[in-house]
Amino acid sequence: MLKSLVSLTTACFLLIGSSSFSQNKSKGPIITEYGEVFEVKNPEFKVDTSKEYRAVFDIMNSPESHTDLNKSIETAARFLNMHAQAGVPKNQLKATLVVHNAASKDIITNEAYQKKYGTDNPNRELIQALLDADVQIIFCGQSSAARGFPKEELIEGVQLSLSAMTALIELQNQEYRLIKF
Repeated sequence: MLKSLVSLTTACFLLIGSSSFSQNKSKGPIITEYGEVFEVKNPEFKVDTSKEYRAVFDIMNSPESHTDLNKSIETAARFLNMHAQAGVPKNQLKATLVVHNAASKDIITNEAYQKKYGTDNPNRELIQALLDADVQIIFCGQSSAARGFPKEELIEGVQLSLSAMTALIELQNQEYRLIKF
C-alpha cells in the first residue's frame, strides 16, 4: 500500500512539474552559445513584455581554476536569453556588468591571460558575445591597479571606470537594478 502511495505521489509530482517547465534548456535567441535557460510555461507571476528591463550585474567572484568559465558572467547571457524567450524585445533589455576583485582576470585578452596563466582565457568568447549583444562591461579602475590588469590588457570594448562602487552607484541612478549572485 505504501509503495503504491509513493508511486502515485511521484507520478502526480511529475505530471504537475512537467506542465509548468521544460526539462530541456534552450539556447538563444540573443546569446546563442551561452546562457541556456529553461522554459517556464504559464507562470503565475507574469513577465511584462512592454517594460524595459535594466540590470547591472556585480561580478566580483571567479572560479579558482584558470580554465573554468565564470558562471557569474554567464548570468548576463541567461538574463538576456530568458527574457527574450519570454517575449521581451531585445531593445527593451539593457544589461551591464561591473567587474572587479577576483573576476578581474576574466576580462583580459587571450594574450595577456596566456602570459599570466599559461592557458587561453575561457571567458573571452563569452565576453565578446556579450559585447556584440550591446552589453556594457565596466572594469573597476581600483581593481585594475591593485590586481595588475592595466587597460591595455583588457578585451577591446571593456570600459575602465574610477571604481566598481562608482559604476554601481551611477548605473543604479540610471534605474538599473542590481543583480548580485
